[in-house]
Amino acid sequence: MAIDPERIFKPINIALLTVSDTRTAANDTSGDILAQRIVGAGHTLVHRTIQRDDAGQIAALFGQWIDDPQVDAIVSTGGTGLTGRDVTPEALGMLGGREIPGFGELFRWLSYKTIGTSTVQSRAMAVVARGTYVFALPGSNGAVKDGWDGILAEQLDSRNRPCNFVELMPRLLES
Repeated sequence: MAIDPERIFKPINIALLTVSDTRTAANDTSGDILAQRIVGAGHTLVHRTIQRDDAGQIAALFGQWIDDPQVDAIVSTGGTGLTGRDVTPEALGMLGGREIPGFGELFRWLSYKTIGTSTVQSRAMAVVARGTYVFALPGSNGAVKDGWDGILAEQLDSRNRPCNFVELMPRLLES
């Protein structure tokens, strides 16, 4: 990370969604890891919830958060695998946003260093929908660490050079 000490850190508001049919607030370890990292980085965690693996319900919640002026970005964990219940990418597709292909590509490259070729089973992805970033990470503890530590910590830091997601936020709705 190339932090420019001349730039001022601008905290953003982040909503966190865990997608799971089995996790609860008591055992949502990947959500806990992300929540700690979000707050630890100086950002504000404005919403956190768990949603069952239902693409329509996930998309509806994403849409509600996207339309909330207090939410700058959404990070989700879970539902990005290959099974029939893994529907987070389909939910993102319902948002009609612009895909950020490099996010998924970089995530799988980073993940390869940890889990080898098993990373091809991940459909981690990101979109910009109606001016809000939505990042979908796999549900394992290692995956959320790879996604936050290897990508989001830098790209959601306004001091990161040569560029970052935060500095683009005022321009995301341009036409």
